[in-house]
Amino acid sequence: VIPTGSVALDVALGIGGLPRGRIVEIYGPESSGKTTLTLHAIANAQRAGGIAAFIDAEHALDPEYAKKLGVDIDALLVSQPDTGEQALEIADMLVRSGSIDLVVIDSVAALVPRAEIEGEMGDSHVGLQARLMSQALRKLTGGLNQTQTTMIFINQLREKIGVFFGSPETTAGGKALKFYASVRLD
Repeated sequence: VIPTGSVALDVALGIGGLPRGRIVEIYGPESSGKTTLTLHAIANAQRAGGIAAFIDAEHALDPEYAKKLGVDIDALLVSQPDTGEQALEIADMLVRSGSIDLVVIDSVAALVPRAEIEGEMGDSHVGLQARLMSQALRKLTGGLNQTQTTMIFINQLREKIGVFFGSPETTAGGKALKFYASVRLD
């Protein structure tokens, strides 16, 4: 178990923190503390002697802020991939190495498929990201379970267009993550 750094949250999770060998999704609106929460989890994993990796697809990790929260920046493996495929390949490689305790991906919304990056502005890329995510999650789940690595996906809330009933809010990256995540923190 990796403590989140919030006693109330650890109690609410029922096992004292984030489960090992599982996928955790942390989602919410901008500036709601998602990255802060994951940085606390990284600091706790490191304090327990574990190795953590931060896949910074947003290219927005602030090392000074992370340090203030107790993250050992020199020991943190940081990657700033160019495409969604690259980010998920790196994640898979880290998990399969069996030497990483916690992998954080910030964020699902920033995992832009190569075809979209290399394509023209007006091209339609409907469902590409969702396909990429479901493929990657199928591949990752077994490795996570075997190596007992915890993987956190940070996700943003999006507005669904034209919703009259129920919540208009949805998360990026299709339905696969909702299905594969053992814990979804809002």
